[in-house]
Parts: sequence; structure tokens; C-alpha cells
Amino acid sequence: MIPATLLVPAGIVIPVSRAVLEGLVCVPVLLPLLAAGVKLAIGGRLRRLQSLLSIGTMSVTLTVSALLLIAADSGGPLVTDLGGWPAPVGICLVADRLSTLVLVVSSAVTLCVMVYSIANAYDEQEHDAPMAIFHPAFLVMVAGVADAFLTGDLFNLFVGFELLLSGSYVLLTFGGTEARIRAGATYTLMALASSMLFLIALAITYAATGTLSLAQLATRFTTLPEQVKLLVELTLLLVFAIKAALFPLSAWLPDSYPTAPASATAVFAGLLTKVGVYAIIRLEALLFPGGPVSTLLMWVALATMLTGVLGAVAQTDIKRMLSFTLVSHIGYMVFGVALSTVAGMAGAIFYVVHHITVQTSLFLVTGLIERRTGTTSVNRLGGLMRTAPLIAVLFFVPAMNLSGIPPMSGFLGKLMLVQAGLAHGGPLPVALVAAGLVTSLLTLYAVAKTWGKAFWRTSREERVGTVVESEEDTGEEPTVTTTTLPAALAGPVAALVVLGLAYTVLAGPLSALTWRTAGELLEREPYVSAVLGDRR
Repeated sequence: MIPATLLVPAGIVIPVSRAVLEGLVCVPVLLPLLAAGVKLAIGGRLRRLQSLLSIGTMSVTLTVSALLLIAADSGGPLVTDLGGWPAPVGICLVADRLSTLVLVVSSAVTLCVMVYSIANAYDEQEHDAPMAIFHPAFLVMVAGVADAFLTGDLFNLFVGFELLLSGSYVLLTFGGTEARIRAGATYTLMALASSMLFLIALAITYAATGTLSLAQLATRFTTLPEQVKLLVELTLLLVFAIKAALFPLSAWLPDSYPTAPASATAVFAGLLTKVGVYAIIRLEALLFPGGPVSTLLMWVALATMLTGVLGAVAQTDIKRMLSFTLVSHIGYMVFGVALSTVAGMAGAIFYVVHHITVQTSLFLVTGLIERRTGTTSVNRLGGLMRTAPLIAVLFFVPAMNLSGIPPMSGFLGKLMLVQAGLAHGGPLPVALVAAGLVTSLLTLYAVAKTWGKAFWRTSREERVGTVVESEEDTGEEPTVTTTTLPAALAGPVAALVVLGLAYTVLAGPLSALTWRTAGELLEREPYVSAVLGDRR
């Protein structure tokens, strides 16, 4: 599952023509949609064929994404004009270093989650509902994520968000329990509010510039009055701050994500918030580089880091603890974007790649814990190091990576951001560096507390009559659903854990790639020239 593209230095040319590669840019969007339609037509029949179709679709998407990354890194952005209408008249898909890098990582992660969900359905002998409902919704969500990453048009970015949200609505409420319906209502209200704001932002942008093409906007925003440009920037940032769960617009996330099935929660936590972060990176670098909003973003990043990690420390449920750490670590990425330097942007991109993988693996492991014990409350867990050593290892490694223990990729990403903040200078960037270090230490405390209670101390049965009376208790005994961990479930989780470790082994090539990506983003000219060409 380790993307081979991380090993490919710049300048390597693959033996495929640019025209063919440009034709492949739409595959990560269209192929999952086509597969979702076929699976809906099949329904609950031909279960083995459905499984092969899902895994095959995600494998092809990963392969194509890797080819696009190699081509974009060696030869510049690839552009596909949809319907044959060239930009800015038509909508285009653009595969540059940033979009293809996050597409490769998201494809690898979603492939692992797909394998996990199929294995889980077969092991529990629940074939019909997951195949007929869960996987088509999952594939629609994957297509929406790819569309959001690749689009070169603001309106198509809105379409991508709506695609991924339509799939996520189904995944979040899958099973129809009271808790999931309640969480789905909260999530839906949040999504509808952000979608309405997005439409308002699109209307303002088009009224001011006469276009929604990102490349053309990059040229026209330079001639707009500062007040108009600031209004557009703040409106768009508000939309993406909701989707990325930035403070103070993050309260919906810890109440929504933990209720979904493990495979859905994993991809929500690892990937969906990063689509909002990706949109912030793209727009701040391409449309509003070094603007006055950078200071506001620094304050938002500071508040997001501290409030999120303080919430994580206070939790007694593993899912909620991880949800709050998810919020806090979004602050690291926004910190790098707010610096508006190549070093800061490279650190932010590195941290996005790291966090997608590590956060997804942690939520999948939490799903294994819940499957093994019937609960994720640390007050009701114990002894898992002895009774489930494989789960213990699969949790410990990404937890330490998330905390930033040297020399793991979490530490390397934080180090890149710390160095960028200190190089930038000034009281606020230095305060952000200090907040980042405090957040890292408190994250370590939160996961260490969870590790100690859930894995290291004695089991609940051995504590009866001594500690249990003082613990939070619902009065229900957790039910153990299985005594063994099927290899088909452990495999995709282990693959994600190994992928997270691979970022450390391949830190040199990966960080070099993120630096090239950041340089291309802030230069802006390669993107604009590739999309508009002589039509500027």
C-alpha cells in the first residue's frame, strides 16, 4: 500500500503521452460513480462480484492517481477540459502536484477502508445491506473527494462537496440507530448551512469578477478593490472553516463522527475534513497569497490547536478523544498555510499527508476495539495488551505517530512547521510554535492516558469491587463479539499503520516533493498557464 510515487524523483518521465495522461485525469471521478451505479443496479445479489468491483475500482483509482502524480511532478500540471469546452468557458480538471499527491494518499486510504468494510461485513455475515447501500454511498463519496481535489472551477468545487456530502449522509446514519440519526441531523444541518454560504460566496465572486475559473480568478483578483477581494476571501474561508472544523466552527464534529460505523468514521476523520483544508490551501495560495487574512488564520489556528487538545484530554471515550485530537491537529495545517511561505506551505502539505493516514488507522483500530469488547469507553476497558496484543500494537504505533514521537512522520511534520514559524519571525508565529509544542505534549498525554487505561491496566473483571465503583458506569456490561481477530480485518489496518511508518522511512523524498509542491503553488504561474494557455 506504500505509494511508489514517493520514491520517484522529479524528472522521471513515464512512457505515456501527455494526451493519454490528460484523458486519465477524469478517471478518479468517473470510475467510482460508474461503479456505484452498477452496484446499485445489482442490489444485494452477486456479493462476491460486488466485492471485487469495489476493490478493483479503488485499485484502478490508486494506480491512475499514482501515474498522474509522476506526470505532474515531472512535466507540470495536466488539464482536461470537460465536454470539450476549454477554460474559462468550460469546467476543467487540473492534476498538479498538490491535487495528485493528496489524491494518491486518499486513494490508498479509501482502498484500505473498503477492504476493511468488506471483511467486516462477511465476517459478521451481513451481506445484503453493506453491499447494496453502504458501498455505493462510499463510492459516491470517493468520487466527490476526487472531484474536489481535481477541479479547476469554484462551482465544480461546490459540486464535489455536494457529492461527497450526499454519500456521507448515508454512511453516517447507516443502521438507523437513534444516536446515528441524531448525529446525522446535526451533520446535515451543518452541511446545509455551509452549502448555502458557499452558494452566496459563488454569487459574490461571479458578480465581482465574471468568472468562477480558478486560473482566471487568480489574474482578475489582482485588479479588484481590496474591500471586494476581502469580502470574497472571508466568505469562502467561512465555508471551508466549517467543513474543516476550525474553531469556533468545530463543535459539530465530536458529536457526529463517533456514532458512525468504524469504516465510515475512519474515512470521515481521516479524509473529509482534509478536503476543507485542501480548499483553504488552494485558494489562499492561488487567489489570496499573503493577504491581510493571514493574521486572522494564525489566531484561528492557535485557538483550534488549544481548544481541540484540551477537549481531547477531558474525554473518557476513545472515539471522542480522537475526534478532539482531529480538531486540534487541523490547527497545525492552517498554521502552515497562514505563514504564506514555501516552508510553511510545505509543512502544511506534509502534515496533511501524514494526518490522513494516521487518523484513519487510529479510528479503524478503535473499531477493532469496539468489535472485540463491545465498548470504546476507557473506564470499561482494560487488559487489552494481554488479551488482544495485535490490536494493542496497531493502536500504539499510530498513536505515538500522532503525538509526534521522534523520528516518526508526526514529529517531522511538526518540526517542519516549527522551523517555518521561527524563520518567519514575529510574536504571533512564535506563539503558534509554542502552542504547537504544548498541543503535541497534551496529545501525548491524552493517548498515553487512553493506552494506560484500555491496554495496560488489569481488565474490568479483575477490578470488580476495587476500582469500578469510582468509575463512570452505564450499568451495562460490554459484550465480547469475538475472541479472535480475522486476518482480513487486521490486514488493511496493518497496511495503513505501515504506510504511516513509510512516511518516516521516505521522509527525504516526501518532504522534497512537498517543497516542490509548495513552490509551484505559491509561484501560481504554472497552474494559470497550464489551464488558460494563450487564452489569458
